[in-house]
Amino acid sequence: MALDAAMTAILERAKNNPVPSYQTMPINEARTTFIRLAGYWNQSPEPMAQVEDLLIQTPECAIPARLYTPEGAQADGPVLIYIHGGGWTFGSVETHDNAVRRLAVESRIHILSIDYRLAPEHAFPAGHTDVLETIRFVENGGLGRTVPASHIALSGDSAGANLALGAMMARPLKGLPQIGTAALLYGCYAPDHETASHRRFGDGSYLLSTERMRWFWSNFLGQESHDNPGLAAPLYASDEDLSGLPPVYMNAAGLDPLLDDSLLLATRLAHVGIPFRFDVIPNVVHGFMQMSAELVQAREAQQKAGEWLRQHFGL
Repeated sequence: MALDAAMTAILERAKNNPVPSYQTMPINEARTTFIRLAGYWNQSPEPMAQVEDLLIQTPECAIPARLYTPEGAQADGPVLIYIHGGGWTFGSVETHDNAVRRLAVESRIHILSIDYRLAPEHAFPAGHTDVLETIRFVENGGLGRTVPASHIALSGDSAGANLALGAMMARPLKGLPQIGTAALLYGCYAPDHETASHRRFGDGSYLLSTERMRWFWSNFLGQESHDNPGLAAPLYASDEDLSGLPPVYMNAAGLDPLLDDSLLLATRLAHVGIPFRFDVIPNVVHGFMQMSAELVQAREAQQKAGEWLRQHFGL
């Protein structure tokens, strides 16, 4: 490992200003702390041609959402649904605002970022259901025009990548047409905390810890059993369920306890014959794509994800 000056400075700053353990804080206080820390990376938002806040009405709830239209996006072009990270417990449209804006700039695609219901108040399958309902909303003209499934993409980071993957697996199971593609960013795909990357990077030195991931998974899965746990932990799904996926872009951070989640998923996608591109970005931590104001690697990763999306949709 050879950390560059920018990554070293970020880790030193975090070390000198440690965050209290989220697990011991009241949930609302923990969320307020997460929002405050995320605000640091959202101070200089990328300009957009248009930004619109809206509500997606579903049978179970109203989902707050934000539609980003970058310069150069085709009026009738594809739509990407973005699902934020935060351990299914934290995060919002606001905490991931600038990262989504940068992806919109790089992809030149309309992006609909959503505030799905959070755990532990809303354990699986609440967030999963919200993603599926958002796809249906876009397909059925919720944005003022119908969008065929083949012109819809999903993207998410960390817990959001998990929800994106689970939603894509669910579509064929429900007899629905598969979406066009996805960009899965340093995702967590199974509650396996004994992987080599957890053992190597999970002590908290690289911001995300194994202890915190155990807590996040406990919040997400809740106390109830589920008919199809593979949708909550898609890495455990059958080859048959994975074989229905569209082509996907994946990346992973080299200093991430969740690195092996992506490595194992890539191996399984190769086994069942799903086309994919997988980039491992060395010497950066989980969540690094939020840090584009200081990390050149974050800006390069946004470019690579945007390039995949443009090429897939012929933009």
